[in-house]
Amino acid sequence: MVVGRSPILGKHIAMMLLNANVTVTICHSKTQGLPEIVRSADIVVGAVGKPEFIKGAWIHDGAVVVDAGYHPGNIGDVELSAVMDRCSAYTPVPGGVGPMTIAIRIAQTVATAEAGM
Repeated sequence: MVVGRSPILGKHIAMMLLNANVTVTICHSKTQGLPEIVRSADIVVGAVGKPEFIKGAWIHDGAVVVDAGYHPGNIGDVELSAVMDRCSAYTPVPGGVGPMTIAIRIAQTVATAEAGM
């Protein structure tokens, strides 16, 4: 499940997951019944752009949490402190997906330049 619909991250990660044959639910900050929907997800990607918007109580034990948000004070989109002891894996904020995103964009830019595009 992806919580966020931005053209920069939310939609892209949803498409990447779909291409890997993952069944994806896309929600956003205005989705009705969001806590229940998040609670049903085995993988939660937080890309909503609001600090600690996704509450730890919404995430079930054993879920994988990918927090793609970053806000002042080293806070992500997920209330990570409330879930890090219960989830099976999580990305830290800071230092999680941000550096990987930058590395991939640089690699794509270099590949495009080398291809002469």
